[in-house]
Amino acid sequence: MRAVGFIAVLLTLLAGFFYYDGYFTSTPGAASPKQQIDLVSIKSDLQAVGQSERQYLATHSAYATLDQLKEADLLPPAVDRRGYTLTSAVDGNQGFTITATPSDPQKTDWPTLSINETLEVSSR
Repeated sequence: MRAVGFIAVLLTLLAGFFYYDGYFTSTPGAASPKQQIDLVSIKSDLQAVGQSERQYLATHSAYATLDQLKEADLLPPAVDRRGYTLTSAVDGNQGFTITATPSDPQKTDWPTLSINETLEVSSR
């Protein structure tokens, strides 16, 4: 009788372990490690470009396009990487939006990221 009780406890523990392990290791819709790394890198690049926009605003009293930032040597190196392309929309000294869009055909379902004058990165 003791053996049956021991086996029942052991089976219950095993079932609990497999449920716990599967619940915490398989997240539906979770990004792959490569996607997570690339997105962190792109967000970092957007933050650097946002800081460059603030520097440009302080010296020129207006926000800059990406080309103007490059000419002023304020654009961080290698911002067009990891399969994303940056574009800018500037409204004089009122604001800016830098958008990072996936350009790699393998990343078409990845999010589009953007940053504005508040330096908050958003995704869509």
